[in-house]
Amino acid sequence: MLLYIHIPFCRSKCGYCSFFSIPGPGPADLDAYLSHLESEIAIWGRRLDRTGVQRPISSIYIGGGTPSLLSLDQMERIAKALERNFALGPGLEWSLEANPDSAADRDYLRGLLALGVNRLSLGLQSLDNKKLEVLGRRHQSAQGVKAFDLARQAGFANISLDLIWGLPGQRALEWLRELETVVRLQPDHLSCYGLTLEEETPLAQAETAGEIVLPLENEQAKMFLQGAELLESKGYLHYEISNFSRMGFACRHNQGYWQSRSYIGLGAGAVSTLGGLRWETPRNLDEYAEQVRTERIGEAAAALTPEDKVKELVMLSLRTTKGLNLIEYREHTGQDFLRRHRRLIQVLRQNDLIRVHPGQLRLTRSGMLVSNAILERFLQEVPGHLPDDTRDHAPALESGSKS
Repeated sequence: MLLYIHIPFCRSKCGYCSFFSIPGPGPADLDAYLSHLESEIAIWGRRLDRTGVQRPISSIYIGGGTPSLLSLDQMERIAKALERNFALGPGLEWSLEANPDSAADRDYLRGLLALGVNRLSLGLQSLDNKKLEVLGRRHQSAQGVKAFDLARQAGFANISLDLIWGLPGQRALEWLRELETVVRLQPDHLSCYGLTLEEETPLAQAETAGEIVLPLENEQAKMFLQGAELLESKGYLHYEISNFSRMGFACRHNQGYWQSRSYIGLGAGAVSTLGGLRWETPRNLDEYAEQVRTERIGEAAAALTPEDKVKELVMLSLRTTKGLNLIEYREHTGQDFLRRHRRLIQVLRQNDLIRVHPGQLRLTRSGMLVSNAILERFLQEVPGHLPDDTRDHAPALESGSKS
């Protein structure tokens, strides 16, 4: 089972960010939030014991916000609460998201390792100071490189770097040069995301006002296709649309999501999927605190229908380079995927957007570039009625709520 913990605080909100985060927390805000988080961890420890679905936690991912705003003492509170309430499996992968301006202290990084954090995800985003400023990042390029070096010196043997391509005014050649520079640092993993302008974010508003101009589609296509080719030539496996890793360093936590494994999300705004149910905790600190106090976390969970599960199987599988397991699809639906989508698959193959292998269908790299459109077409044709035996028979969770 996977465990996600959301820390919804940051020093300032970036111009492209649409995640639930609150800028400028004070010490009292962090302490109060951690108290609620400790209580929620205890609630889930009790619930899983009662239902008999307590399973070893295979991965922990602390995201945000900016989790590296937490002090070592505050991180220790989380670590001890997890140890008291969950069975932490052997070989646990424990990731922490960090920003260069809040993770540039060797002793702090060593302290994280001592607590059990063994994978660092560093938000580099760009090596161009002007573009960092456009994004609203607080750090500069040199700080990002320094934070990486300090993490290596501290003993981190698994470091991932986040980068964004398709930035305002960016050309493909600039992106490729940036990747060349980043690869020389020898990170173990790279997450390379195309910039998406979410509604009501400052960057989206700036684009609407004509204050910034994004690269043309053909330029962005070059960034994705040529960037992926460059990284693979340097020994980074392209294992998911936006993710690359050295052999043995793929993010096990994210792979668990793509394989539709059960996960619990802790903290305000976190999502969980367990026992055929899905729910999200409130994106409001007061509402979250009240749900924890009354033990009503997860009370509004909704059951995933067989159709929901099949749609997610298709959508998540086709994000990865392994693709969709056609045998697994047949087991879930009783139908042949290739036969059901014969005409669409024929067109996609003719345009070199998919590959079909025995028992497997996957997107080509060109297909990944237009994956949203392809997935939308496939998902429109998911069967409306599936066999009853596709339902998840995991035991329902006790809500623990008080009437």
